[in-house]
Amino acid sequence: VLDQFAIVLDGKVIAAAVVQSAITTGSGEITGPGGFFSRTQANKLTNVLKYGAVPLAFLKQNTDSISPQLGASQLHAGLFAAAIGLLLVVFYSIFYYRGLAIVSVFSLATAALLSWLAVVLLTKYQGFTLSLAGIAGLIVAIGITADSFVVYFERLRDEVREGRSLRAAVERGWQRARRTILVSDTVSFLAALLLYIIAIGDVRGFAFTLGLTTLIDVVVVFLFTKPMVTLLARAAFFSQGHRWSGLDPVRLGAKTPWRGSRSRTRPATGVTSASGPRSSPKEA
Repeated sequence: VLDQFAIVLDGKVIAAAVVQSAITTGSGEITGPGGFFSRTQANKLTNVLKYGAVPLAFLKQNTDSISPQLGASQLHAGLFAAAIGLLLVVFYSIFYYRGLAIVSVFSLATAALLSWLAVVLLTKYQGFTLSLAGIAGLIVAIGITADSFVVYFERLRDEVREGRSLRAAVERGWQRARRTILVSDTVSFLAALLLYIIAIGDVRGFAFTLGLTTLIDVVVVFLFTKPMVTLLARAAFFSQGHRWSGLDPVRLGAKTPWRGSRSRTRPATGVTSASGPRSSPKEA
């Protein structure tokens, strides 16, 4: 009994060896039955001695089969939802801002085009994969872009209410709106960045597309929306405050008409007789 030892793991004897001679070199050799181990037995014993083993049993609870068409249908549903959201924003812009809806529609179209190009390039050169969560980030971007031009339009209309001419209102409104737009987009980008860092899986796809479209929104607002409003301010349809322009001073409740465009008439200094030319005092 003194010449035997066993390798026990979790109360189970893995191997029971018999000592044939004294171990004087600090290492020994274990042989199997008949003087040798098979390769499978040797590998199993080696793994147990190195890493141990935990007896686990897996019980199948249920099995779900997902067809390839399911992912495609969900992708189409996400794109359809994005199209519906985009159309609702366009209809609301036309209803509320009238002629200014031209700016909002083209701004949304430009942002959508840039987002699509960014996704295509990232997919081709960086191996980016657009998931359902990423599509959700693109849908949220519609609201971010709409929020930017709404802020600018409201500042512009506030300046019109104050009685400024349209060209002056465009510049003054932009000065008041751009800081708000930058702050809003910065908060959205930081939230997306933090979510991308701490999240895993599909949530990172949502955070990535949200941050990407936020940067695109800044580019669109500064390089497209503002210059387009400046150009439209030179058109008579907008500069004269047509009622369908969205900048009608009367409809907006302006305090005074357009500054710099009001016509002034001098009061009459002479009196004209209805019967003929007025006689001088000397003639009277």
